[in-house]
Amino acid sequence: MAASTPVDRLASGDHACLTFSDPEERLDILAAFVAAGQSRGEEIICFTDAVGVDELRAELLERGIEERGAGGGGAHLRVVRADQLWGGGSAPEAATMVELLAGELRRALERGRSGLRITADMCWAARPQANAEQLLVFESEVARLFADGRLTAICEYDRESFDPVTLGYASRVHARTVAARVYHEDAVLRICRQHVPPGVRVAGDLDRTRADALRDALAEAVRLDPDIHLNLNQLHFLDPSAAEVILRTAANLPDRRRMVVVCAEPVERTLIEAGAARVPALRMLVRHGER
Repeated sequence: MAASTPVDRLASGDHACLTFSDPEERLDILAAFVAAGQSRGEEIICFTDAVGVDELRAELLERGIEERGAGGGGAHLRVVRADQLWGGGSAPEAATMVELLAGELRRALERGRSGLRITADMCWAARPQANAEQLLVFESEVARLFADGRLTAICEYDRESFDPVTLGYASRVHARTVAARVYHEDAVLRICRQHVPPGVRVAGDLDRTRADALRDALAEAVRLDPDIHLNLNQLHFLDPSAAEVILRTAANLPDRRRMVVVCAEPVERTLIEAGAARVPALRMLVRHGER
């Protein structure tokens, strides 16, 4: 079983597996992984399948991740379709994919990059034209490219697209399993660390019985982050007592620090009714609008 590792603790040369069911969590982990590669001067390629190239670019840009200039040395980050992994062939073939990545690594080093970092959306393996055996061969054969620590990768597996046997195999053949740090999780609520921008992400229903879990998560964000980003995009219900925890945390921030809350309009209304307008350090970004 692969060891579970927070994305910010992955080292150069790691080959990690991400299995996910929450697209926002997957995006956050991917953005943090890309940002780390940019800070290390690596060439970065995001192979995307379930999400379109333009959509993924826009989502990364929303989190402050840009494809940086092609001037002179090539782009630091490229977002491309997953089918480019098999070099234009009609179907994925493991040997071709491994050879392509070996070539990309060689060219990155020739351009003076410190290494190559890739994210690979593995949903291609669930497509009708794919041979499931090629996925198994690819994950096994690509391992040799990680030997010198110059290639770092996350292979992304959507739990909705793969059966438990394939997901179990993916976990076994990767040295690491990357995951968000979870503060609280039960049948109705999940609270976890958000990496880019840094803060806390909450999904589900947040009532008064779970307000303490939110308080603890926000307390860590106050210790770790200059500004606190609270992502409530996937929060369906916010109890007034839990809203007070948010407002109290924002009100007690030191001068010049702020809390940015991203939410839908029903959650915004609850925060306004709880007194959000009286907290200068609080800023709310509302889906389909901004306050």
